[in-house]
Amino acid sequence: MTLRRLCLTSTLALASAMPASAEMVFNRIASFATPDNMAEGEDRARASSAEIITVTEDGNTLVYSDSPLGVIGFVDITDAKAPKPLGNVDVGGEPTTTVVIGDLAFAGVNTSESKANPSGKLVTLDIATGKVVAECDLGGQPDSVAKAKDGSFLAIAIENERDEEVNEGAMPQMPAGFMVKLPLKDGAVDCAGLQKIDMVGLAAIAGDDPEPEFVSINEAGEIVVTLQENNEIVVIGADGKVATHFSAGTVDLEGIDTKKDGKLDFTSSKEGVLREPDAVKWIDGEHFVTANEGDLDGGSRSFTIWKKDGTVVYESGASLERAIAAIGHYPDQRNKKDVELESVEVATYGDKRMLFVASERASVVGVYDLTDVANPVLKQLLPSGISPEGLVSIPQRNLFATANEVDLREDGLAPAHVMVYELAEGVAAYPMLTSAGSDPLIGWGALSGLAADPTEAGKLYAVSDSVYGAMPRIYTIDATQTPAKIVSAIEVTRGGDAAQLLDIEGIAVDGEGGFWLASEGRSDKLVPHAIYHVDAEGKIIEQIALPEALLDNEIRYGFEGVAVSADTLWLAIQREWQDDPKGMVKLLAYDTKEKTWGAVRYPLDAPAEGAWMGLSEITINGDFAYIVERDNQIASAAVTKKLYKVALADLKAAELGGALPVVTKELVHDLLPDLGALHGYAMDKVEGFAIDAGGIGWVVTDNDGVDDSSGETLFWSIGAVK
Repeated sequence: MTLRRLCLTSTLALASAMPASAEMVFNRIASFATPDNMAEGEDRARASSAEIITVTEDGNTLVYSDSPLGVIGFVDITDAKAPKPLGNVDVGGEPTTTVVIGDLAFAGVNTSESKANPSGKLVTLDIATGKVVAECDLGGQPDSVAKAKDGSFLAIAIENERDEEVNEGAMPQMPAGFMVKLPLKDGAVDCAGLQKIDMVGLAAIAGDDPEPEFVSINEAGEIVVTLQENNEIVVIGADGKVATHFSAGTVDLEGIDTKKDGKLDFTSSKEGVLREPDAVKWIDGEHFVTANEGDLDGGSRSFTIWKKDGTVVYESGASLERAIAAIGHYPDQRNKKDVELESVEVATYGDKRMLFVASERASVVGVYDLTDVANPVLKQLLPSGISPEGLVSIPQRNLFATANEVDLREDGLAPAHVMVYELAEGVAAYPMLTSAGSDPLIGWGALSGLAADPTEAGKLYAVSDSVYGAMPRIYTIDATQTPAKIVSAIEVTRGGDAAQLLDIEGIAVDGEGGFWLASEGRSDKLVPHAIYHVDAEGKIIEQIALPEALLDNEIRYGFEGVAVSADTLWLAIQREWQDDPKGMVKLLAYDTKEKTWGAVRYPLDAPAEGAWMGLSEITINGDFAYIVERDNQIASAAVTKKLYKVALADLKAAELGGALPVVTKELVHDLLPDLGALHGYAMDKVEGFAIDAGGIGWVVTDNDGVDDSSGETLFWSIGAVK
């Protein structure tokens, strides 16, 4: 069964049943992994990236900078749903930003031997041939490059960035940065006409060491540039002279999480937070928008719309961050700047002006209706790859693309990706699960187990794992809404406080209003393998430890699910323990009346080379136990994400320590095609499955709490399970 045949409570199924007056929305239609641009015979295991991205004037070729490889990458999106590699061009250094004018691409390239001795060049590439046709010395380390609307000149921020290892990154650190204005004649750079624009002494913060970060040029030829670490914004007139400058100021924030503590608590506040803006983009001749990422001492989690005289027209505060938290993308473990808004893009699609704001740490792009610059309206949150760095709009084709810079293949995770979205009539396919509208805001993520209410169709319960060790919770999900809604959360408590030393990986209802929870142990962190019985308020009323016969053979990978059959709890062990034959894992049975243990063995599929296989979930419905089996692979390396069933009649637990019977499994559903339904890369962790009171099967993925992950949580139905 494919997602096209799901029940109508599925987000994707609703897309085919939309009303005639359906809204125009963005949905992702394709993803392109940057290693695919390497030539045959190259070492594809090398780190690569997609950072700042642009597009050719015909809208058919994406152009991105790849700093680790020192190349500019080209992707053919003539068929936007099937991007094709066009290869990489070596530019002799670290490319930063590329712009396109006609048949030429102009790339800033960092050639610095050190941060104390910065250097760089502007490289001109012929797009058709992929050849470097000209170079121009810039006299320092370039960051952002922008082009005039009429193609008459380029503006380049020469950042000469500080070394964060020197004096703890404190400023000043010479040499100072500056701006460059380069005229273009007949499409070629006039290097001799280079104009250096000095900005020393403008900022109140480290004014003798300006570090220009990002530039944008309006129709009148005026340049706006952010001095991120200096918390200053400078507007340069069409004559190349500083017209005005002003402090980016501070923001007071309410309803935010301020601690990196494994708990999502949006009740704190901060006052006087420096904006320290990064990306900037003109909206019209009088207004521009900044993404206030922060770097040195600030980062206000916000974006700001300004008049060019320094008047604040709109300040988002924590509003976008809170919307991101509601869809499970809040990066508690990532860094002090939290969602870290870094990139902005402005474009008009049809008759509607739109603003795109990328969160690097949450891997999300906010889409705003910018009809009223003083009142932008959040319309969508788009899932991206890991750490979107660059955005490009292609309104003539109703397309939009992101460049996502992080390559985690060294850790067995996903590569960097370019992702393509299309604006069309329909419904938003993402998010598939949200807590939007909850008061107080329910933060969530890393969903690791799923269970169904026995009486109410569409009502489910989920738990999160040790990523949120200070916040063990049971979430109630209403899956009859689209997207599905987290409507409440209860804390798992011990002695009146949030229970510690838990890694909840499984949940089952106990039939009496409470729950059974399976906690995956990890002895090296003093987390016990255990079963917990909690009441309806989340209070632990019973704790069941494993017997020595099991603990003597434990490894790190323990419980991954719990299910109830009469008086017996069945638990899935993720991987082979020391006493298991290769390719066999245990399904443990605990008799709650007799207080005795038993087990059967479950045969795993054979893993691909370099992978391992394991279990992620067990649920019991009718005459069968349903088990999620998966490999530990992600993106194009993913092979096995499957739902099997085992007849309850075959679950005849034998005494521990002796010969254990091996059960027979039957394939119910291949989940791997479902994981590609949103046209991103395949997630590795399918961790929750339940069959609701109406007989509908539901699946959820674990987003690892947005740590080394895109943060995407997929929640969907596989339809009626018979």
